[in-house]
Amino acid sequence: MKIEGKTALVTGGASGLGAACAAMIASAGGKAVCIDLREGPPVAGVTYVHGDVSDPGAVTRALQAAGPIHIAINCAGIGISQRTINKEGPAPLDAFEKVIRVNLIGTFNVARLAAAEMAANVPEASGERGVIINTASIAAFDGQIGQVAYSASKGGIVGMTLPMARDLSKLGIRVVTIAPGIFDTPLLGALPDDVRAALGAAVPFPARLGNPAEYAQLAQHIISNEMLNGEVIRLDGALRMPPK
Repeated sequence: MKIEGKTALVTGGASGLGAACAAMIASAGGKAVCIDLREGPPVAGVTYVHGDVSDPGAVTRALQAAGPIHIAINCAGIGISQRTINKEGPAPLDAFEKVIRVNLIGTFNVARLAAAEMAANVPEASGERGVIINTASIAAFDGQIGQVAYSASKGGIVGMTLPMARDLSKLGIRVVTIAPGIFDTPLLGALPDDVRAALGAAVPFPARLGNPAEYAQLAQHIISNEMLNGEVIRLDGALRMPPK
């Protein structure tokens, strides 16, 4: 699918991976409508709609603002550090539920509503009507100590990739998930420089943190390559996370 002249809904588009994807869409001649809890930097071709991805009403309003869409990129997500039990006792259930609600339920909520809009598109010559790109994490496969909630949420995204692609195949809507490794995003922004450097050095090659633009570059290729469907792609520099 060509991006030029198309509209994309990007979640978490105010910063990090989402902002890079929104900028990529705009630079390729498309329009990006971002749903986020905060306003992003002004970029030509990018607009922002305030909303929670797990709220059906908020996502519906963002889709109405976008008009007909052909692309949806799910980048919104949160993370916490929480062991199953700690010195105070069992982990609080509400914290686990919040991560699942935003990361997993939010991703499905956006995908289902975006797919319903894409289904009304006039198909391209190949029959394609849309592309949905979801964001998991290598934590889905290599979850570390304290990542129970985060890994569960991202593992759920991995698990729904193939059945969702199969569900939507007759409509000409593709579904692909990217599982990034350690990227230079706001989730890591609060860490000291020496900790960030140590994290990057643990990557086999290139021994550094990933750049959000590299994530957007893969997203752009997925959009353009019609044969990519139902797949989870690790983008991690060959990193396999240790237990802690």
